[in-house]
Amino acid sequence: KQWYQRRVRGVRLVLKSIADVGLVGYPNAGKSSLLSMLSTATPVIGSYPFTTLKPTVGYLQTTDRKKSIGIADIPGLIEGASDNKGLGHVFLQHIERTSLLLFVIDIQGFQLNQRNPHRSPFETFGHLCRELELYMAGLTKRPIIVAMNKMDTPTSDARFSKFVAEYRAHLSKLVKVHSIVPISCYTGQGLDDLQELLYEIKYGTTPARWTNVKLSL
Repeated sequence: KQWYQRRVRGVRLVLKSIADVGLVGYPNAGKSSLLSMLSTATPVIGSYPFTTLKPTVGYLQTTDRKKSIGIADIPGLIEGASDNKGLGHVFLQHIERTSLLLFVIDIQGFQLNQRNPHRSPFETFGHLCRELELYMAGLTKRPIIVAMNKMDTPTSDARFSKFVAEYRAHLSKLVKVHSIVPISCYTGQGLDDLQELLYEIKYGTTPARWTNVKLSL
């Protein structure tokens, strides 16, 4: 009769990939709205910060359903996320598990509350990139698309031009952006262009037709 020593061992499994695309942005930038427009996912959408508390993954598919792109709505970051403020490390780990970063920036800028300064779109993008690099060096070397959301709001065209000029002058050598796309989740502006860009980056070609796109006017 053989006797075997029994061992109990705890194993921690870490999921290294949750989606092709990770939506990166501060609270209320429109990440959940964008995911709901591009896929069949139904994330919680609200006009208050932190409506998203855990990643929601939706899939953008071609009409023949032979190819798809997984898109993850990541909970909104705050300044200091790299120091684990606001569950920063938990949220940043989700971004780490995507291969393409889609920054969603409010064209009107961002202010978390009255105690925090208002950030311009360019400052918002710069601070987000800083938090990602402080958390993991090289994270912003992944393919990046910047979606400038809420282009249906006043003075958005001038603000968009200013953002592009500031990026080219001050940040383009440090952070390489594939494309900057003006969009509106309210009117649907720019969503066709955004979908084609996502497809081209993943598959290297342009899709014939998409499905699961919902426009709400």
